[in-house]
Amino acid sequence: MARKNMPKFEDWEAEKIKDSDFLAAAEELEPGYQVARLRLLRGLTQAQLAEMVGTRQPSIARLENGTSAPSLSFLAKIAEALGAKIEFKLIPDTK
Repeated sequence: MARKNMPKFEDWEAEKIKDSDFLAAAEELEPGYQVARLRLLRGLTQAQLAEMVGTRQPSIARLENGTSAPSLSFLAKIAEALGAKIEFKLIPDTK
């Protein structure tokens, strides 16, 4: 069911990334933020994505909210379900 007057995710995200606090939090929650972003863009619920991946909804929720560190194999299943690819980078620590 479509909701009237509900903003598109892309519009909401475009507005949010202007906020430096939001952007910092989103970067900290990687890859959970990207999973949530792609899931919403695909119009899926956490339960639907979980079913596609062969897991339960709480596993998707923990990934999205940053309370669990996913394995690479779990992320690969999610990427496949979302029609996405994984990019992995090692970046020198500047501390």
